[in-house]
Amino acid sequence: MADSPFHGTGPRDHRYLPIAEHGLIGDLRTVALVGSNGTIDWYCCPAFDSPSVFAAVLDAERGGRFELAAAVPARTKQFYFPDTNVLITRFFTEDGVGEVQDFMPIVGEGPVDAGRHRLIRRVVCVRGTVPFRMLVAPRFDYGAAAHTVRPLDGMVVFESPAQSLSLTSTVALECDERDARADFKLGEGESAVFALDQVDGEVSPRGCAHAEAEHQFNATVAYWRRWLHQSRYRGRWREMVHRSALTLKLLTYAPTGAIVAAPTTSLPEQLGGERNWDYRYVWVRDAAFAVYALLRLGFTGEAEAFMGFLTTHISPGCGDGSGPLQIMYGIDGRTELPERELPHLEGHLGSAPVRVGNAAVGQLQLDIYGALIDSIYLYDKWAQPISSGQWDDVCRLVDWVCDHWDQPDEGVWETRGGRKDFTYSRLMCWVAIERAIRLATHRGLPADHRRWRQARDTIYRRIMERGWSQLRSAFVQYEGGDVLDASLLMMPLAKFIAPTDPKWLSTLDALTEDLVSDSLVYRYDPQASPDGLRGDEGTFSICSFWYVEALVRAGRLDEARLAFEKMLTYANHLGLYAEEIGRTGEQQGNFPQAFTHLSLISAAFNLDRALG
Repeated sequence: MADSPFHGTGPRDHRYLPIAEHGLIGDLRTVALVGSNGTIDWYCCPAFDSPSVFAAVLDAERGGRFELAAAVPARTKQFYFPDTNVLITRFFTEDGVGEVQDFMPIVGEGPVDAGRHRLIRRVVCVRGTVPFRMLVAPRFDYGAAAHTVRPLDGMVVFESPAQSLSLTSTVALECDERDARADFKLGEGESAVFALDQVDGEVSPRGCAHAEAEHQFNATVAYWRRWLHQSRYRGRWREMVHRSALTLKLLTYAPTGAIVAAPTTSLPEQLGGERNWDYRYVWVRDAAFAVYALLRLGFTGEAEAFMGFLTTHISPGCGDGSGPLQIMYGIDGRTELPERELPHLEGHLGSAPVRVGNAAVGQLQLDIYGALIDSIYLYDKWAQPISSGQWDDVCRLVDWVCDHWDQPDEGVWETRGGRKDFTYSRLMCWVAIERAIRLATHRGLPADHRRWRQARDTIYRRIMERGWSQLRSAFVQYEGGDVLDASLLMMPLAKFIAPTDPKWLSTLDALTEDLVSDSLVYRYDPQASPDGLRGDEGTFSICSFWYVEALVRAGRLDEARLAFEKMLTYANHLGLYAEEIGRTGEQQGNFPQAFTHLSLISAAFNLDRALG
């Protein structure tokens, strides 16, 4: 916003914090990104996929923000209150130290929504005296909707045609036609409270006095610590593993059990490029892998909730003709996710277009069936037995995979360059059938064993014959090609091939030579394998953690540990990761990304176990 009291007309780049300079808070329905400068510049209300209220991360002028910072020059440090998703941003000034405590109270995890979506910002002066400035500048509907400002009983209500929010403050507020401001000074031990509430429908504005803020702070801290206490992980990298678990939990949508791929849209995979996508939906693959990671740590409740999402909202046959399942769904199970561009937003650091919705919803990605059925198999093994109705759904999916596994598809990376016979898609079809056979055998469940085994074995031989390149001495991205692909690091992880098989070790060496850069892994070379999009991309963080696991399983523990420890150094100051890491070490893509954090958990678990 040009009228912001904190941002002048300096160099354009200074209007945007780097993606990694953010922390995350949430209430299991939506999240907010809080910059290390104290600014909330991404917040959708009331749900992950609702239109944004603050989106300065996508347009510094039009997006809207909630600024709260020391009003004098200050050094800052940002950290989480231990074992929670309560975020602290500390300001060090010449005359004192102050901090902003950001959190969103948890109103319950069942399908019944209490209707309260509250964002609380509590400011505390820890030492000396600190002057602060506050600006709330909402820009509803991705900055496209006008709104009014109305004082009401000591509060300020921001009203747009589709949504209203109330701001409560324990200090005096000043308002103009669009925004609310405050300037105040705190002495040692003093505090101020700001609370932003949704007030739509039957929910009326309410205050938030110091005592209530203190109560909700303590209740929120207690909630997260109680949740994290369920973790069974006691390994070497507990802090990073638990931060990843807490992050995955923030990406769950409590009313349905859905798990989103990331809570943001259009954060660029390459600055200035067009690889900007909306990730605020449930990818079957990502969510299934997340269930695996959480089950590993002992969080069976999240796995049970996701199984409930599948049973309630997704059933074989709800696809659009490409398959019995779509690759992704809305957090409420909806199937229509039309993609559109928002030309009035310039994009993060000018990286247009900004997109909402996702056209990849209509793609065929055969690998999702392996990811899903593997997670169901593990849920049955580690949590509780699946029901007869769920087994019937599994059988329908496996029967469909037996009939359609040999189709070309768009593949795991959602390329927009045409369908191919991707090796990874074949691999995960093998996983789908193989895990179903295991489950049927273990439980004595009815299955067409002869047909399933025949299809499984046919896929195995097809991969060994056509997915192998004599020229590269490696398994390759698609049949008949010579392009390498990091997704094939999953081959030993999925137990398709022995991790010390000569063919696999040769593949691992080829991947290391072609796609690994100082332990970081590119998913493929878009120049060698055009994906229908312009530009390059960074290393793909989930692949870097898959690489660690592949090294572990091949017995190369020293290399695996070094690669893992290096990868940890690329996390941001809070232990969070976006989708990719750029050439100069910056985080790129939507942030934080579930895929990266779930693969960190898996790599840490297996490396720690191998090290003994």
